[in-house]
Amino acid sequence: MNIAFNTIPEKEEKNFKGGEKSAIIQAFSDGTNKIMRIRLVPGASIGMHKHETNSETVYILEGSGKVLCDGTVCPLKAGDVHYCPQGQEHSIINCGTQDLIFLAVVPEHSK
Repeated sequence: MNIAFNTIPEKEEKNFKGGEKSAIIQAFSDGTNKIMRIRLVPGASIGMHKHETNSETVYILEGSGKVLCDGTVCPLKAGDVHYCPQGQEHSIINCGTQDLIFLAVVPEHSK
């Protein structure tokens, strides 16, 4: 299956998961898995949140920023992959000067 993200309308989510400013999101979901293209402008963030029933893999396409994951701060740049396992929490922050754009894959896990 191919997913043409450029045909999926963008949706602005203000203070996404308690973060700063807005996340611009294009999302595909089949009910079990979600794939999102997310854009954070400089100074925007996705708030700290816990992955209770799923995990998340984030692939940075453009820009730079940082991720806070279970008390650790790591830089992010184009080409990096961040993985947040089920049961952990994280936040993504655009502390760069350009938009931070990434793909996020969020599969639901059986309980």
